[in-house]
Amino acid sequence: MLYPLVKISYIVAAALFIFGLKQMGRPKTAVRGNLLGASGMLVAVVMTLILIAQEGVFGQVATFWFIGVGVLFGGAIGAFLAFKVQMTQMPQLVALFNGFGGGASVFVAAAELFSMAGSNKPAMSEDVLLATALSGIIGAVTFWGSLVAFGKLQELSWMKQPFKVPMQHAVNGGLALIVLLLVILMVTNQSVAMHITLYIFIALLASALGVLLTNPIGGADMPVVIALLNSYSGLAAAATGFVIDNNVLIIAGSLVGASGVILTNLMCKAMNRSLFNVLFGVMGEGGSSGGDIDEIYATVRSTSADDVAMILETAQRVVFVPGYGMAVAQAQHAVRNLGKMLEENGATVEYAIHPVAGRMPGHMNVLLAEADVEYEKLVEMDTINPTMETVDVAIVIGANDVVNPVSKTDPQSPIAGMPIIDVDKARTVIVLKRSLSPGFAGIPNPLFAAENTMMLYGDGKDAVLEITNALKEG
Repeated sequence: MLYPLVKISYIVAAALFIFGLKQMGRPKTAVRGNLLGASGMLVAVVMTLILIAQEGVFGQVATFWFIGVGVLFGGAIGAFLAFKVQMTQMPQLVALFNGFGGGASVFVAAAELFSMAGSNKPAMSEDVLLATALSGIIGAVTFWGSLVAFGKLQELSWMKQPFKVPMQHAVNGGLALIVLLLVILMVTNQSVAMHITLYIFIALLASALGVLLTNPIGGADMPVVIALLNSYSGLAAAATGFVIDNNVLIIAGSLVGASGVILTNLMCKAMNRSLFNVLFGVMGEGGSSGGDIDEIYATVRSTSADDVAMILETAQRVVFVPGYGMAVAQAQHAVRNLGKMLEENGATVEYAIHPVAGRMPGHMNVLLAEADVEYEKLVEMDTINPTMETVDVAIVIGANDVVNPVSKTDPQSPIAGMPIIDVDKARTVIVLKRSLSPGFAGIPNPLFAAENTMMLYGDGKDAVLEITNALKEG
């Protein structure tokens, strides 16, 4: 009698996933959507545990409690990280979440396969064996690829530069071909012992493939990579759902996989690059350096907080353009306060959001939402660009490549063709930056030396606070 109730609970959980995903489409309702999705997963997990406990799958009550302790322990670790991690480290946390999801799929599929050894269960059918192999492949690629992405985002010393692999693409293709042959052999073989052996080899080779696929990808492409790995983790979960015959896992994995693919496509469009180019090319490799740095920066003008305050006093429309530097400086609250002060002074304040600014999709949206910036003031690149000529002051905080006009003028540049926020069209541009150092693409930015641009050097948060104090005193 419990089985129909579990199936109904799975439908409820799936509905919560879908509604939660819809709510997470806007920063204003994202928290509610996150809670709906978490509630759906809680319902699914609890009802599954109740069902398998009633069916005697655990065998002993102690085993059931062992799983419960694992859930509580893992939940405690997740809650601790969620509360303690800084917003600048959120991309790293997302990368780890993706990796753990893929790793879990590898072990769950392996556990189901290993349970066949020495048991009276009928051997897995060909379709289930295929799903098992896919869980191992996608899950292992996701886990190790996510660890490499984490290292790049964390800027670990040994991960800053990709290690060189001779004939990289040929090696990757060879590994993929070997994995494919092992999968065919696994599906067509009748021996459970051979299934287990082949699965282990498949998972090991897929692990190496995950490292080698992610290793050459540059830091500027990390938003795309994170979205793609998120999709992989969902696909691995969906495949595992077929292995253990769990509908809610299939539904949840399919939702994650599909949404990840959609987000990956949006990120690629925002960078004007194909997914193939992201996966098999390296940002900045073989491109133009953008010219002689000393010559480009010969006319750079610096300014002070007092001068910026004087300019802002008469500004009617001000646009903030945030980048990863704002995240590093944790300047989002200071920026929000400065924006409030400008609004009280009669100015219209907006925040121009580039889709790939920061280290993960929606990074700037999350930071500004954390600082209680109204969602309506976050304006997407395509919406604000046509009106940039009417902006009195554009304040760039820690952004570089996403405002670099070289993308339009130099076809040999690593960022050639990438859509940017057209801050160079504003009447006055104030760039808050520690130095003239390049962004991820490793090329200079002529915007810094433009006639309408002034540089305010220093930490982003300190610079914004100095401007705010100067406005108060003025």
